[in-house]
Amino acid sequence: MSLGEHFRELRNRLLVSCIAIAALSVVGWYFYQDIVDVIAAPVQAVARERGDELVALRFQNITEPFATQLKVAIFTGILLASPVWLWQLWAFLLPGLRPQERRIALAYFFVSIPLFLAGAGLASFTFPRLVAILLGFTPEGVGNLPGMAEFLSLVLYFMLAFGLAFLLPVVLVALNQLRILSARNMLRSWRVTLFAILVFSAFMTPDPSAWTMLAMAAPVFFLFWCAVGVAFLLERRRRRRGEDPADRYAGLSPDEATPLS
Repeated sequence: MSLGEHFRELRNRLLVSCIAIAALSVVGWYFYQDIVDVIAAPVQAVARERGDELVALRFQNITEPFATQLKVAIFTGILLASPVWLWQLWAFLLPGLRPQERRIALAYFFVSIPLFLAGAGLASFTFPRLVAILLGFTPEGVGNLPGMAEFLSLVLYFMLAFGLAFLLPVVLVALNQLRILSARNMLRSWRVTLFAILVFSAFMTPDPSAWTMLAMAAPVFFLFWCAVGVAFLLERRRRRRGEDPADRYAGLSPDEATPLS
């Protein structure tokens, strides 16, 4: 395939992805009020608990309601059209991969999506509690009127952060398959990993109760141990097949050069 054909194929796949996103953005535009009700529910719950109107979301100018509705519609379209544009990306990269690489990449693809959605689902489940805790620092009689655009960005950031955190085992297994990180090194660094996960959980859930932090750190730490187990199994299979470089070059003398292939 020539360079021009590659660019034409890329153009066509981008066009299909954009059309799918634009078409499904209509769904987000139509159900905008329902989506906003779900997003604003934690703030409204705090306002009802306080019994006043000093806690509420607000728009800062007359153009922000339209911009926010457009942003919600586009984000909804990107989310609903994700199978389409992800497949277009996969189909564009597919011709450049060997059969074994295609199988590996496809396996990572199908594992990453449910893990990311699980992390985003956990974030949406804990986000109302986070909002209640943060708004709880507002003194009585003092208003707290966060901007709608900033609040929406906070929701998206929170879900994205947890979705990416749940991809930790995928990254670790990929590094192991690339011979960059061994399973033994992963096992030795479990204390550092646990500390990093706890810091991340404490930062994302500023709750004075330790139970909330542990409830959020436990799934990620469990996924870490799953990645360690998968890495050990992969290394064991590579040793059986003689694909481990340490086994291939074990018989070489110290002054003998390793083969190039």
